[in-house]
Amino acid sequence: MATDRRTFLRLSAIGAGAFFLPRGVYAGQEDEHVTSRLKMQQQYETSAPTFNMSGYRAPKIPVVRVGFLGLGDRGGGAVIRFTYIEGVEIKALNDKREAAVKGSQDALKEAGLPAADEYFGEEDSWKAVCERDDIDLIYICSNWAKHTPMALYAMEHGKHVAVEVPAAVTLDEAWQLVEMSEKTKKHCMMLENCCYDFFELLTLNMARQGYFGDLVHAEGAYIHCLMELNFNKPEDDKQYDAGYTDMWRLKQNTRNGNLYPTHGLGPVCQIMNINRGDKMDYLTSMSSADFGMAKKANELAEKDDFYKEFAGKEYRGNMNTSLVKTNKGRTIMIQHDVTSLRPYSRIHMVMGQDNMARKWPYPPKISDGHRWVDEERMKELEEKYTYEIVKKIGDMAKKVGGHGGMDFLMDWRLIDCLRNGLPMDQDVYDAALWSAISPLSEWSVANRSNSVDVPDFTRGNWKNNAPVDLNKMGKDVTGVRDVSKADSDKQLDVH
Repeated sequence: MATDRRTFLRLSAIGAGAFFLPRGVYAGQEDEHVTSRLKMQQQYETSAPTFNMSGYRAPKIPVVRVGFLGLGDRGGGAVIRFTYIEGVEIKALNDKREAAVKGSQDALKEAGLPAADEYFGEEDSWKAVCERDDIDLIYICSNWAKHTPMALYAMEHGKHVAVEVPAAVTLDEAWQLVEMSEKTKKHCMMLENCCYDFFELLTLNMARQGYFGDLVHAEGAYIHCLMELNFNKPEDDKQYDAGYTDMWRLKQNTRNGNLYPTHGLGPVCQIMNINRGDKMDYLTSMSSADFGMAKKANELAEKDDFYKEFAGKEYRGNMNTSLVKTNKGRTIMIQHDVTSLRPYSRIHMVMGQDNMARKWPYPPKISDGHRWVDEERMKELEEKYTYEIVKKIGDMAKKVGGHGGMDFLMDWRLIDCLRNGLPMDQDVYDAALWSAISPLSEWSVANRSNSVDVPDFTRGNWKNNAPVDLNKMGKDVTGVRDVSKADSDKQLDVH
């Protein structure tokens, strides 16, 4: 009986996700809807991969022709960053709002680059961009619900894809991305910029060089108060109008789990070689009660009819903590809190048998045994373990901007890999897995924090997949245009 219940819990976690079941429906209460989904997910996980995208080297693209979908704060900032990268042609700009397209067009003009074709007005005008024959890469910065549909359509039409986080919001979507990438042999890289932050890259190289010893535990988080932004009416502040059009991000907050895991999770997954020598085994998740979201919605609704549709709803718990156990016995903690008045933190803590590192609170620290190193020793470690890519591009990245430069470093690396036929640092299996934490956490929260098995999106290939070496840059190294006049203030550092 216990075995049967555990089997059902495992499969329903893979197939259902909390947002497919009403609150109060627990494992064992099987119904026809859940059963059909379980069968679908069983087919995903037991089928053989059609092609292994991990380590895949796509044919070189000397000049990468790009189409941008979604030109809010993230998309508009990406266009500006791309104007500084050589070996790129920006061919098409798409957004539902004409003003957003015109704004990015102005950025091209200011950079002295040719105008791009414009697509706006219609809800599905983005499809025409994907259908063009003169585009190699589709760069997606739309709202979360459109990430997977756009990525699938782009790959189906022969385009590589770079998609903002999260790449998927359901497990079905995550599997669809995997299958489409394998089928078309087109890259699907999730734009997890925090993997390219400078301390995260330093600790990645330190881990791979054995400084920490056997890795034991890691922690990551997204702790960032977004209460005002989530409830901000689009017309109130044009700076954030693009990011939360139609209040889409606030509407996501009725899901109860870790809705935004990848910023803290991505870097530590790379450090632990998840999908490349180790894999996630199972997860358990717990959320606090909601002490702020519903209260805020109700208070605003009393003063402004605009907010009435958001009043009286049940919102997610303010703090979510999820724990993951890996196949090799390591543990990962991931936290999510965007409502508390708490200083920003992604934690980024790496603990090995010999040494550890942690980034927040500032300044970042690295241990030598059971003591933190002093400033002089820190400089020695930074000199020894800083990647060549940071030494080459880091200063220019800081001038261009985007969360201190990590956004530009990510974009430059993406283009350099495509131009030189190098494997992506993050592939479709990472995009699927890191995104899947959200629905899995929802299921666990809804089931009194019972553990749920994490799908293996590599379908066994994790055992032989090798980590990507970030020190390997293309022989035809991608150039950077003059950044002397770059204005990092033009990059809106809001996730």
